[in-house]
Amino acid sequence: MKVQGKMFLWLAAFILVIAIVYGVWSKEPAGTTALFLAFGLSVMIGYYLAFTARRVDQLAQDNDEADVADEAGEVGFFSPHSWQPLALGIGGALAFLAVVFGWWLLYFGFPLILIGLWGWVFEYYHGENRTQ
Repeated sequence: MKVQGKMFLWLAAFILVIAIVYGVWSKEPAGTTALFLAFGLSVMIGYYLAFTARRVDQLAQDNDEADVADEAGEVGFFSPHSWQPLALGIGGALAFLAVVFGWWLLYFGFPLILIGLWGWVFEYYHGENRTQ
């Protein structure tokens, strides 16, 4: 995590320089504001990663002598047969298309997003008192 924290902090410094140069030369407020917001986000992510790196054990990516196999292992649980990401993807696509073609598309996209989120959150929940 130390590497990622340093990378984001260096990226933040670069974006700050670019934001200042862009703001002075272009005198355009929207792009300048976007660059300063990108600077702030990079600082937040970099600080979080650097702060977290001090509290966790050293990872293989922080060790110059490490092999690729040192980070091998279980990454997490991923549902092999979930249809919820498809519903979220279609709902999100319709919501973004609503910006282009008309807000009426949100009537179709928003329920799909809600159904997808509800299904994904409660996909493996079977209730407290369920009997087998």
